[in-house]
Amino acid sequence: MSIAESTAAQGDLGLAEKSLGEPTVDNNANDADKDSDEDDGEEEGGEAEAAQKKKKKNKKKNKKKKKAAGLGAAGQTSPPSIPVSQLFPNNSYPMGQICEYVDDNKYRTTSEEMRAKDRLNEQQLTDLRRAAEVHREVRQYVRGNIRPGMDLTTIAEMVENGTRTLVEERGFEAGIGFPTGLSINHCAAHYTPNAGDFVEVQQDDVLKVDFGVHVNGHIIDSAFTLAWNDRYKPLLDAVKDATNTGVREAGIDVRLGDIGAAIQEVM
Repeated sequence: MSIAESTAAQGDLGLAEKSLGEPTVDNNANDADKDSDEDDGEEEGGEAEAAQKKKKKNKKKNKKKKKAAGLGAAGQTSPPSIPVSQLFPNNSYPMGQICEYVDDNKYRTTSEEMRAKDRLNEQQLTDLRRAAEVHREVRQYVRGNIRPGMDLTTIAEMVENGTRTLVEERGFEAGIGFPTGLSINHCAAHYTPNAGDFVEVQQDDVLKVDFGVHVNGHIIDSAFTLAWNDRYKPLLDAVKDATNTGVREAGIDVRLGDIGAAIQEVM
């Protein structure tokens, strides 16, 4: 055997041994398996992402359902007929502006004793907020439905029946705060029509409406003025500005005389 033939034979033997000792690797198959694994990973990732989105969507749905438990004032009918206790479950009535104590009076909120005293008033505040919400909803309806040509008895019944319904009247526990005041023109305030008073409101009249709501003896009282002739607009604007000034000047430990002076200055 020549040297060339011996070398060739050894090379063939080496290739045979290598083929027997190591498994044959199909690169194309490996690439296909890799692609398949990546596809499986993408599918699993896609399923996980879809499940996550579905979970978030369910959470949003649950939040909406929870919110629907209390419709708030937006769920009121016209005319108002749903008690506010149903619109605001668990006494979740709207809260007004809360003013913090300042300077030498800060101790009223930092002292544990004073905080304990405040907690004793929680029920009173809840009663006032409930009465305020009743007043707000009745007032909104009445303002938009009083028209020239209506008699005072009809207007008073509209106000008081709405109040009784929304506050769920129960004698001394809840009801109207006082007889409704309906004062026309030169009558400044506190005129209440008797039963059968059929005096009608005229187009050129200025009508002052004053009514109150009470819950457990805690009274919310507010009044507003209506006029249908544009010549009274400056008067109404002045009164509104004066009222807003009084609200703005009010606060903790403010003297009533100072609030009155600010209102009078605007007028």
